[in-house]
Amino acid sequence: MSKRIILITGANKGIGLETARQLAREGHTVLVAARDAAKAEAAVAELARDGLKAEAVQLDVTDAASIARAAEQVGARHGKLDTLVNNAGVVLEGWGTTTSQTTLEQWRGTFEANVFGLVAVTQALLPLVRKSEAGRIVNVSSILGSLTLHADPSSPIYDMKSVAYDTSKAAVNQYTVHLAHELRDTPIKVNAAHPGWVKTDLGGEQAPMEIPDGAKTSVWLATLPEDGPTGGFFHMRDRLPW
Repeated sequence: MSKRIILITGANKGIGLETARQLAREGHTVLVAARDAAKAEAAVAELARDGLKAEAVQLDVTDAASIARAAEQVGARHGKLDTLVNNAGVVLEGWGTTTSQTTLEQWRGTFEANVFGLVAVTQALLPLVRKSEAGRIVNVSSILGSLTLHADPSSPIYDMKSVAYDTSKAAVNQYTVHLAHELRDTPIKVNAAHPGWVKTDLGGEQAPMEIPDGAKTSVWLATLPEDGPTGGFFHMRDRLPW
């Protein structure tokens, strides 16, 4: 695929930064978006030390004014956006918190970032994605959003339940299906990605996957060819159950 303009939210560390690194290595113009402008600049500087070019964008997915400024900045600089990777997200429950113990504050904070923030960013940047000849939207989800696997006692995630986080990712999956349906007659493809259980601040040191592998699914979906899928939920090119 030709060189693309790609914005990644929450790209100052972890899987987001590694996604930026891998896409920059492929020669794409990568926009590193982060809530804190200094952290975005630091991430760009880190990539530069590896000989990779990127641009910093201040974007707080929970702040409407910040989102609007970022959209205006991208439009002024580039005139379009080829790929949006909605990578930013939070988990506010301690792992092991029971469903009944999860507070409304945790529910609201989780949805504000993981769902409402993702939707707000997508709505703001979609007009620029529509200007691309081959727009792509990647919503970073999680296998923990799978209702099928959570309901199956034999599944590997059956006992891994964090209700607010898991439900937010199920909502992201549903939004992915609906947006893909709306855009089905356009060149834009919309998919959800499960990075895997990765050694990040969220995944912890006990996770079996390294960060470079955790970025691979987003990188693939960000650069899908014309005959690639849309409206799907994937990990390492394999479809996951909703």
